[in-house]
Amino acid sequence: MFRIVLKYGLIAGVIVGLALVSVSLAYGGQPPPDWGMAAGFASMLIALSMVFVGIKRHRDTAGGGVIRFWPAFGLGLAISGVASVVYVLAWELSLVLVGGDFAAMFAQHMVERAEAKGLAGDALAAAVAKAREFEAMYRNPLLRMPMTFVEIFPVGVLVSLVSALVLRNPRVLPARA
Repeated sequence: MFRIVLKYGLIAGVIVGLALVSVSLAYGGQPPPDWGMAAGFASMLIALSMVFVGIKRHRDTAGGGVIRFWPAFGLGLAISGVASVVYVLAWELSLVLVGGDFAAMFAQHMVERAEAKGLAGDALAAAVAKAREFEAMYRNPLLRMPMTFVEIFPVGVLVSLVSALVLRNPRVLPARA
């Protein structure tokens, strides 16, 4: 089972990591926020399809075509965990390769969104203070890395849940003889 976790977790991580690094390099670390978020989640879903493949592979080889929900869910979480760690490493690599100051850029974007909402006076000052607080916090890798992990891992939990629910039924994509 460890080989399946490692194999499919690394495949998923490399897929989402390559997408992340490619988009970061293509846009100099500043993709359009809405488009960048949509592309990021789409690449996560595509990459995390390896959770389904890994669970099915384990079910077909080690389980003789049968797997219960909890073992399938646990396997999916393990694959998602490996993929999430690779995603975090890819983000850190992106930050180094792009060389820009993502924390400052994102904080500035937060201020611009507050201004676009029409905030002024004390409300705008509070938004600016919150943006500066985020910027300072994001510069600390011990805080940034768990935040990055939490971007992808919940998607992996959801994919693991759906995959385990579907694949616990041996009639769904039955094992070939």
